[in-house]
Amino acid sequence: MLGGLWRGDVQLGPRTGGQSCSPAMRCSPQAVLLLPLPACRTWKKRPVPVTKDHVTGVSTSAFVPPPGPVRRPARMALTLLLAAGLLHAQASPLSRSFELDYEEDCFRKDGVPFRYISGSIHYARVPRPAWRDRLLKMYMSGLTAVQVYVPWNYHEPWPGVYDFVGNRDVEAFLDLTAELGLLVILRPGPYICAEWEMGGLPSWLLWKPDIVLRSSDPAYLAAVDSWLHVLLPKIKPRLYQHGGNIISVQVENEYGSYYACDYGYLRYLLGSFRALLGSEVLLFTTDGTRAEELHCGTLQGLYATVDFGPGSNVTEAFGAQRWVEPKGPLVNSEYYTGWLDYWGEAHTSTSSVHVARGLEDMLQLGASVNMYMFHGGTNFAYWSGADFKDQYKPVTTSYDYDAPLSEAGDPTEKLFAIRTVISKFQPLPAGPMPPATPKYAYGRVALQKHADLLDALDVLCPFGPIQSRFPLTFEAIKQAHGFVVYRTQLPRDVPDPAMLGAPPHSICDRGYVMLQKEYCGTLERDGQTTLCVMGRAGDTLDVLLENMGRISFGANTSDFKGLLGNLSLDSSPLSNWLIYPLDIDTAVQQGWPHAALPKSSRRGRAGPAFYTGTFETPGIAWDTFVKFPGWSKGQLWINGFNLGRYWPRRGPQQTLFVPGSVLHVGHPNNITVLELEGAPSTPLLLFLDHPVFNKTLSHSTVATE
Repeated sequence: MLGGLWRGDVQLGPRTGGQSCSPAMRCSPQAVLLLPLPACRTWKKRPVPVTKDHVTGVSTSAFVPPPGPVRRPARMALTLLLAAGLLHAQASPLSRSFELDYEEDCFRKDGVPFRYISGSIHYARVPRPAWRDRLLKMYMSGLTAVQVYVPWNYHEPWPGVYDFVGNRDVEAFLDLTAELGLLVILRPGPYICAEWEMGGLPSWLLWKPDIVLRSSDPAYLAAVDSWLHVLLPKIKPRLYQHGGNIISVQVENEYGSYYACDYGYLRYLLGSFRALLGSEVLLFTTDGTRAEELHCGTLQGLYATVDFGPGSNVTEAFGAQRWVEPKGPLVNSEYYTGWLDYWGEAHTSTSSVHVARGLEDMLQLGASVNMYMFHGGTNFAYWSGADFKDQYKPVTTSYDYDAPLSEAGDPTEKLFAIRTVISKFQPLPAGPMPPATPKYAYGRVALQKHADLLDALDVLCPFGPIQSRFPLTFEAIKQAHGFVVYRTQLPRDVPDPAMLGAPPHSICDRGYVMLQKEYCGTLERDGQTTLCVMGRAGDTLDVLLENMGRISFGANTSDFKGLLGNLSLDSSPLSNWLIYPLDIDTAVQQGWPHAALPKSSRRGRAGPAFYTGTFETPGIAWDTFVKFPGWSKGQLWINGFNLGRYWPRRGPQQTLFVPGSVLHVGHPNNITVLELEGAPSTPLLLFLDHPVFNKTLSHSTVATE
């Protein structure tokens, strides 16, 4: 490294603090000594090397402070203007500013040393009527800020079609944070990860099959540019410098964990954010603490922060940040208070003691910390994503995260442990912590079978099927979420069991197979991919394909859904398919199936079918949790609201959270269940006043409470 430090694709000058790198030595994060920082710390002043701006290409020299004491308010703070090749003097006391101070290794808010204690909340995972409750509890916990993702696909479901109303009204959410006295650290992507469907990227990007996501691919950049020109003008008036409460904005997310390592892409985003938000806003990146992550995820002009959990050595982790940012505030942008759950794995939990201890260690160093998550919420509908770690790992509907505020927004032991730590470093707001929201166990609700899914295709696919010689992906037929039926016929008599099979990695993600409308079994990604079938020539073969969520982290390829390859019968490819893209949600929101007569069926309870029921509340609409005794896997709607996927056979999640805001008082609440594999002999749901999370379950065991 010749005595320098690589930052993105630019070599910076020598290290400070007595540390230098010889040609034969690469500086490691562990080589940097961290000392307690009760506020800001003054380092020995030094000349700063000439650097080249990534956007303008102009060589600039950083400000070199004069010798001798520096008086306030004349102290000069280096601000994050590298993208424009400029420097900005400290704002006057009467103006609003949020800046980096490289001389004293801290943030400055309105010229005063500042550090934030923040927590993550995702408005898309919290019903709008609960926003105020959750934010108020975060404020009363002692937080000075909240960290907020903006999921692109939540707001642009189709190219050029935008949705910012209701639960998607991000401006209303941001205004509420300001009303409650919370600052905001905004993370607008365009990629956010967050265990959210496709990491927040719209699935319609994959309509161009060869697109390279998160890169300088012109097709990708054109879509990003259009989106940023819609979103960022909504953000600019809410920046702190303009009288709002947004103190910093993250560019991309953990880009160093992605294979592309495309500095041109990061430079493009930097230029776009600067052009649309201005030169004063503090822009930053977040990455893990490994050297390769920081090498590919950071760029001059974007302040580099790191993320790590309570299991990490704080000194070593912040040493990694010092590897790319020798000066400036220490920042952990994602301090993990818990972890997510995957279907089929144990429910995760993290010790409150360990979380609190790690937080205190960081605060003693003077670091700014964001706790991820402070309130996790719920992956309603189809919004849960998936990780790829040697195999496809779909995320559960609950995003409880073992966070300080539970999925239902209730304060936990962990919250009070964190609050105690915060009180050692700054005063807590006056007044009590708001209590848990009331819960109600509405009890048992009997359901009845309404129709087999295959008998309702006229309602669920009103425009009819698409004909194709070979199967088409969800993306090829412009189906974002949910389900698609693939239908063909047996080409010959099959008097003896024959192998119906799919090529490797071509079932994305689960295929429910029916022959002559009789359920035969399930094909699964990274699982069973063959079934034995028998029948006669011309018999109808249907495969209902379920999208369990596009990969949000860990894969280097786009995650297409549906049948990605042709099914074969004893190695003979099947052809001539009818493809039915299902729009179940629209039908349910319009009153189906409750407004329709049940369809008679001689078939039993196996295979995909709809079940309905109703219940009334005793004059209240409180939060509740619904359990699925004896059910297999499926989707639940109440009053047309899609509460998400249930899968008690796989676990660990055994209940779905039902916000009281979706319930009716004074007239019946309509329940619609799509069961995919098999309902119990007595179909009923059980409404409880608490959630049930079991440990790891076998794939064939039905869990009990």
